[in-house]
Amino acid sequence: MKRIPYLHILLFILTFFSTLIAGAMFQKGIDIFKEPLRIYEGLPFSLSLMTILLGHELSHYFASKKHHTEATLPYFIPAPITLIGTFGAFIKMKSPIQTRSALIDIGASGPIAGFILSVIASIIGLSYSTVVAATDTKGALGLGNSVLFSLLTHTIIGVTPDSQDILLHPIAFAGWIGLFVTALNLIPVGQLDGGHIVYAFIGERHRLVSKVIVGVLFFFGIFFWEGWLIWGGLMIVFGLRHPPVIYWETPLDRKRRLIGFLALIIFIITFIPAPFRIL
Repeated sequence: MKRIPYLHILLFILTFFSTLIAGAMFQKGIDIFKEPLRIYEGLPFSLSLMTILLGHELSHYFASKKHHTEATLPYFIPAPITLIGTFGAFIKMKSPIQTRSALIDIGASGPIAGFILSVIASIIGLSYSTVVAATDTKGALGLGNSVLFSLLTHTIIGVTPDSQDILLHPIAFAGWIGLFVTALNLIPVGQLDGGHIVYAFIGERHRLVSKVIVGVLFFFGIFFWEGWLIWGGLMIVFGLRHPPVIYWETPLDRKRRLIGFLALIIFIITFIPAPFRIL
């Protein structure tokens, strides 16, 4: 008889409510502590972000099951007093990955699923976003643009002059976060999803790539956004090595190579050198 995953369910519920609070506070003029009954206004953001995170992690989970790799259900991490209400989600691998093809499937499945859901959310959200005078957003937190999000914005809203800013709808904000998280996961370092994919292609040389990428992150941290310094430091703390697959000699087929290159393209078009700034 299978046990009910109480911890996973509890963390999911807590994260839903923490993102619900964040979504309500994202709405201009709402003080959730003074107007708690307006918490329902956080639903568009919360449901969008939770769907993106859930799609990402379940894709990892089912890809692991397909390749007979034991993995846990997703652990969601609530963060009530933050901009987005969560620190994300993750699954834990409980057995070694057997082949390079399995490594590609497991590593790429989550980012690709999250990417698709994030693009859908961005398109829907941008269609409901509004253009406001730049003076109305002075002092607010501004979001950087990736190549993809900039293209979507210009296609749906159009090119805005310097005197104007775009006030993102909560669903568009969730889509932006989803794309940013996709890029973070695809950084080819250590045991991030991008690290899995690079290891499947080049094996132990992956560690040298990880060192170079961490150096690049520190460079971006000095010249673009300080958060990259923290992210690069975390990569060093968690380790740059990747555990070996059991049957390395089994080559990658054409399909897995194409998936790996697709993941690289997704990383390039979703990466943001300076994700946050003060307007």
